[in-house]
Amino acid sequence: MLSPTQRAAILELYQQGVPTRGIARALNVSRQSVRKVLRSNSPDVPVLVRPEKAEPYRIQILELIRECKGNLVRVHEELVGRGAEVSYPALTAFCRRHGIGHEPKMPAGHYHFQPAEELQHDTSPHTTTIGGQKRKIQTASAVLCYSRMLFFQCFPRFRRFDCKVFLTDALSSFGGATGRVMIDNTHVVVLRGTGREMVPVPEMAAFAERFGFRFVAHERGHANRSARVERPFAFIENNFLAGRTFQDWDDLNRHARQWCDRVNGTYKKHIRAVPRELFAVERTHLKALPVWIPEVYRLHERMVNVDGYVTLHASLYSAPPGWIGRRVEVRETRNRIDIQLDPRQIVSHTRVPEGEVRRVTLDAHRPPRGQSPRQRDPHPEERAILTAAPELAGYVEALRKRAPRIVAHSLRHLLRMVREYPRDPVLAAVSEAHHYGLYDLDRLERMILTRIAQDYFRLDGWKGNPNDE
Repeated sequence: MLSPTQRAAILELYQQGVPTRGIARALNVSRQSVRKVLRSNSPDVPVLVRPEKAEPYRIQILELIRECKGNLVRVHEELVGRGAEVSYPALTAFCRRHGIGHEPKMPAGHYHFQPAEELQHDTSPHTTTIGGQKRKIQTASAVLCYSRMLFFQCFPRFRRFDCKVFLTDALSSFGGATGRVMIDNTHVVVLRGTGREMVPVPEMAAFAERFGFRFVAHERGHANRSARVERPFAFIENNFLAGRTFQDWDDLNRHARQWCDRVNGTYKKHIRAVPRELFAVERTHLKALPVWIPEVYRLHERMVNVDGYVTLHASLYSAPPGWIGRRVEVRETRNRIDIQLDPRQIVSHTRVPEGEVRRVTLDAHRPPRGQSPRQRDPHPEERAILTAAPELAGYVEALRKRAPRIVAHSLRHLLRMVREYPRDPVLAAVSEAHHYGLYDLDRLERMILTRIAQDYFRLDGWKGNPNDE
């Protein structure tokens, strides 16, 4: 099809007296096309008017679009099933020309930022392998809008405490703060309102004031406003996380920092520059960080349970045995858990990441096994036996181990024999029983009685009265 410029040239050459063949040769078009232009005598391209095959089915198409939830493949299948003679390309072209099932495309626009004007922050869920297990992670990202410098970290969960930890690390990495930090309408920062009416949580507002910036939220539905930080998430998932496994959370964030350093030093075609080179200009405009940046922490109150542990996020942290039953203050930082009874008594543990359940015990809080023997009080019967016959100590100890559940009954039985029978037969019988491992006290008593009958009840040579019994 000839353009309006070509059609105008044909008419102009014809008025100059150039024949049809010469016009076709000069403009490299066919003579038939030249004749059509001369007959129309107009430089305007004629409007193509022809019937559309899908036009008779417009009402059915509108109904099926709603029933099939916008799936044109299903719409075409239903139309053909009802006897319509229309191809799938004809259907899609008809819907595209008339805006059926297609939202009109709007220009995304372009935002220009001055150095140190804005930093954009957002989070996105991903999945990766940590310690040999598939874990869901929250990737928090921050991007300087002018230089496109990227910084991100991964967390098991992302709450207000984690947000402050991340922004502190991000601003420390950049060496300064921007005038504002753009966020989506997340409840982590937002107290109420959206967009320009957003009011941050007082805790987060105080945090922003410490670094000299303010939180700003984009209007609802204007996700393109934070495109600087949205765009790298797909790059992180398909480049950094793809094919990588990590030992623990520290290993994951260490690799993330190295990856950011490499990416920030790579040439970007869409900005025709290297982010680190642009950052050299932007860094001079950043607001200086405070002289002292306090460590981000959370405070909890806990009671030391009967096992000597404090529970925090489903994990157990040990405390000295003397603190059992007492209320303590738990200070949680990024990598440490401090349990404080008073300003002079503090116990520190390595923090277990949220989502993991562990029992953390310090060696000082539990005596080594086998080195602190349990002291027991002897039974009153045992003390009486050892007082009357110290020689029976070995047999008594063996008897305790032999029958621990009925030791009191056995000791009372043995004490009765010691008190009622002569000493020598008892010692001899117990010595023999201990030698052969006999701890049946009824049998021991028969052994004692046998010795007593042999040694003390011999009637040979007795001269007494035969009528005496």
